[in-house]
Amino acid sequence: MKIGLFFGSFNPIHVGHLIVANVMATTTDLDQVWFVVSPQNPFKKNKSLLHEFDRMDMVEKAILDNPKFRATNIEFSMPKPSYTIDTLIRLQEKYPQHSFHLIIGGDNLGQFHNWKNYDKILEYFGLYVYPRPNSEPSELINHPNVKLVNAPSLDISATFIRECLKKGQSIRYMVPEAVEEHIVRKAFYL
Repeated sequence: MKIGLFFGSFNPIHVGHLIVANVMATTTDLDQVWFVVSPQNPFKKNKSLLHEFDRMDMVEKAILDNPKFRATNIEFSMPKPSYTIDTLIRLQEKYPQHSFHLIIGGDNLGQFHNWKNYDKILEYFGLYVYPRPNSEPSELINHPNVKLVNAPSLDISATFIRECLKKGQSIRYMVPEAVEEHIVRKAFYL
């Protein structure tokens, strides 16, 4: 199968993530989208990051009813911070029957040359790029292994959702109902 990998801290997962993943799974040649829950992004230092198992639980609740989606905790057992190239290699070794491709936002494309072994990612895995607000132009846009995918540009952020929760405001419609119920029950982000 051809698998699109959607990396993120998913702190928490929200409808913006799900809409992009659904567009990738239904309008491209990808067979499935796997959500790679990252314990720690090497470019982010986040004090409000929930434990990786709690974030994995929320992703699993959010995607439960979609057979084209899967969650993976492959990075949980890897050295931290984990780098995308290392995760891609580990997944390819573990699942040699699949081909893996990276899903990123257009905002990451402009900075992609800063990623560890970005040239190897392009050569061996390739990118599916969705639009993001305030994306910088990148010369990589013309690379043969970069596919631009038309998807809704939603500026929903997990930071905004966490801020709403701290202020006691509603997050209804920003996250799936099962995720909202889980967050409230566990009193996350307060």
